[in-house]
Amino acid sequence: MAWRSEEFGESHEGIVGAVLADGSEPKSVYLDVGSGSCGFETREWWAYNGWMGRPKAAGWRASCACGWRGESHPIDWDQVEDHDLDDLDTSDAYDDWWEHIHAVERRTVPLPEELSELMEQLEARLDALSDTAPVAALKAVAILERMAARVGKEAAYGAQADDVPGETLGKALGLSVDKARSRLDRYLRAYY
Repeated sequence: MAWRSEEFGESHEGIVGAVLADGSEPKSVYLDVGSGSCGFETREWWAYNGWMGRPKAAGWRASCACGWRGESHPIDWDQVEDHDLDDLDTSDAYDDWWEHIHAVERRTVPLPEELSELMEQLEARLDALSDTAPVAALKAVAILERMAARVGKEAAYGAQADDVPGETLGKALGLSVDKARSRLDRYLRAYY
């Protein structure tokens, strides 16, 4: 099961990944769930139990799409019945990943405190409005969408005019370089 934060999405998608005996990570494995007609690739820890020619994990750790890795925890196969990795408690990986997400957040460009508070107040009021007057909440959301498109376009043009490097933009937004550029392009093409 993959984890995502609302703010950073795929750029910091996390999983509990497998660690091999030499400390490396195994390549993705393809799991066939439909007699050759349907399947998926994964790098998640539970797929590396040594069955059907797959590598056998020596440990597990939190892994993030950005390349960050948490502390490795060994797997005692003598304690795992029938090599069933579902018996392992890997909840620490989620906590490690969240600490990583908090560290990413601390490295992003800070918002002025006044603006952060205003946005929190706006969210609370819109949540309340959606309960009491959902159509009015929809109208407010439409206004916000137009405002976001307009301001986003202006900000994107400003970042482009300032020739902000992709790495700087990515770090400031907490995204991969590709995702940061994609967001910039999306705002540059926005209509309002």
